[in-house]
Amino acid sequence: MRLLMLGGTEFVGRAVTEAALARGWEVTVFHRGHHAAPEGTRAVHGDRTAEGGLDGLAEGEWDVVVDTWSAAPRVVRESARLLAGRAGRYVYVSSASVYRYPGEAGSDENFPVVDGDPDADASAYAEDKRGGELAAIAEFGAERTVLARAGLILGPWENIGRLPWWLNRMERGGTVLAPGPRDLDIQYVDVRDLAEWVLDAAAAGLHGPYNLVSPMGRITMGELLDACAQVTESTATLRWTEPQAVLDAGIEQWMELPVWLAPGELHDTMHRTSSEKAVATGLRSRPAAETVRDTWEWLRSIGGTAPQRPDRPVVGLAPEKEAKALGL
Repeated sequence: MRLLMLGGTEFVGRAVTEAALARGWEVTVFHRGHHAAPEGTRAVHGDRTAEGGLDGLAEGEWDVVVDTWSAAPRVVRESARLLAGRAGRYVYVSSASVYRYPGEAGSDENFPVVDGDPDADASAYAEDKRGGELAAIAEFGAERTVLARAGLILGPWENIGRLPWWLNRMERGGTVLAPGPRDLDIQYVDVRDLAEWVLDAAAAGLHGPYNLVSPMGRITMGELLDACAQVTESTATLRWTEPQAVLDAGIEQWMELPVWLAPGELHDTMHRTSSEKAVATGLRSRPAAETVRDTWEWLRSIGGTAPQRPDRPVVGLAPEKEAKALGL
């Protein structure tokens, strides 16, 4: 198989690239050159937002294109239009954020989505991702387009900082504010499981939308934090705290305490989505302990500080705010 990876040097794109190389695929990585492409790829440099930025892709044929673009949908459309006659399938890594809020526990790919414009400039994340979906379909057609609607993505190379923050917090030790309840269910997809499914879907000729996230109820917040404590060999003490007490302390769920959302409407929207369709086509969800362990090993290999996407806010709870909430 011949893969054209649009991006491919950081988080999701890198995982897809590494997985394709492991399969013996021929991989072309198109990127701006800010980071080194994985060894074994053919790198083509260009800026999709600049005039003439796609000139490096004027020639060539591929079996599949994978695109993770998150901003202006028109950029997806311009790329797809250029490649539609020279590539077999377009996999657009979208997001569960395209579904209208609030969601419903157990909702699937038939749940209503936000409006999007395939020719629009950047506006808001959900609308941009939906516009990107429509852009890919407009040029490749519904039968040649896979919409990989990813949930929360964790794993090695994470450049948002969610799991890295928890790992570094556990290593620091002391009393840790653990947002409860301990058995609160969470959903995410390991970036490598996402990558393998994307390649399998392309090879199998799948099309349409798929929710890529672990099955509902499979993982809890307690299991995730216990795994973080174990791999870091932490002496930390987890102090499980009732959700309302966390919120009353002025702590922002999801941002200051990554991954966690208090039980309720937002939690159901983010952490209770059906992925049965993707599971039926081979989506794997490796154990939380494996995701945590491998992320910790990667984090230590780069000195303990995860890369930070410039277009995303820094996550995590300040030590003094945590101590105040704990009464320390």
